Amino acid sequence: MGDNACQSYFCNGGWTEVLSHMSPYGYSNFGIAFGLGFSVVGAAWGIWLTGSSLVGAAVKAPRIRSKNLISVIFCEATAIYGVIMAIILANKVKKPEYAYSQLPDAWDFPGYYYAGYGMFSAGLSVGLTNIASGVSVGIAGSSCAIGDAQDPSLFVKVLIVEIFASALGIFGIIVGIIQSNSCTFPIAALEN
Repeated sequence: MGDNACQSYFCNGGWTEVLSHMSPYGYSNFGIAFGLGFSVVGAAWGIWLTGSSLVGAAVKAPRIRSKNLISVIFCEATAIYGVIMAIILANKVKKPEYAYSQLPDAWDFPGYYYAGYGMFSAGLSVGLTNIASGVSVGIAGSSCAIGDAQDPSLFVKVLIVEIFASALGIFGIIVGIIQSNSCTFPIAALEN
């Protein structure tokens, strides 16, 4: 058996090397993208769950169409939480004062990487929380539409459950803001 391992200087040692050598700006931009993208996925998933039940139940009871649209609005709020977090994170990305081909040795590398990793984790936590929030609001909204079609007195009772499911998204954005508070990209080399 021949040795098929790459012997070049530019060979990749594995995923650890790829992830540890990625730019903190890349991590921060992935955090922004995951926060926004997953939030939209959560909202779409919730709207799909709620909307399909709403349309189906409205065949039996057309009166539920307008008042059960609140469930769709709650689902859409999860996407708005992702947009808010993306704006907050995007405003934290700062470029260096001068264009460097290579950052100077006196650069604050721990702060540089801390900002990138922190923004990545903030965006990812907001995005994943909003997927869970969107799905839970969608399931609660689906139950609300079907229950309201059977018994109109159930609407307010199930709506309260839906409000608590929507609060998951608010908790997620609060956690994301707390995570990203100390993420500051250095813009100049440290003074010696």
